[in-house]
Amino acid sequence: MASSTACSRSAPERRLAVCLRRWLLALLVLPFLAWAAEIEVTNPQLQPVDDGYVLSADFKFDLNPRLEEAVTKGVVLHFIADFELTRKRWYWLDEKLAARNQTYRLSYHALTRQYRLSTGGLHQSFTTLSEAVLVLSRLRNWLVIERSDKGVKPGETYDAAVRLRLDVAQLPRPFQITALGNKDWSLSSDWKSWPADLAPLPTAEAK
Repeated sequence: MASSTACSRSAPERRLAVCLRRWLLALLVLPFLAWAAEIEVTNPQLQPVDDGYVLSADFKFDLNPRLEEAVTKGVVLHFIADFELTRKRWYWLDEKLAARNQTYRLSYHALTRQYRLSTGGLHQSFTTLSEAVLVLSRLRNWLVIERSDKGVKPGETYDAAVRLRLDVAQLPRPFQITALGNKDWSLSSDWKSWPADLAPLPTAEAK
């Protein structure tokens, strides 16, 4: 009698164990499916100029229909490019030497029927949204390390990283609520890291 009772209890326990394993597997897999990077970063480079080092990179992405519609209806999309330069330390956490970010504002002006891409005080106008996105996808000559940065020495190798992301926190409040957990409003890249060999900066004689 005791053995039959034990057997009858083992089946539900096995089913429960199988369910728990499937649930744990779902917890591990679903975040990667839900938050897969929608922007691919390619060709990141740091190049020396008179003022320091400038960053260039390409971002491969398309706006989905929901984002296209939002822009056309007057919603401003804010994209943020982030850059970090670090140095590995075997005895402690990596040392962060530089951290920069730059915001791009993508908008549509109904009166002129043009799309505008703005960063800082610079503005560019385009007749089509695809033209504006194409320029946004090409990051060029962004000064991320200044000549005066004493912690960075030419000729040494560092770890550089860049990413691009849509900042939903700068959307109008109703759209922020809509964007929560909505993949249509999720547009970002993973950090793209690479070993950066910093070439010597131009000297005064070379100018």
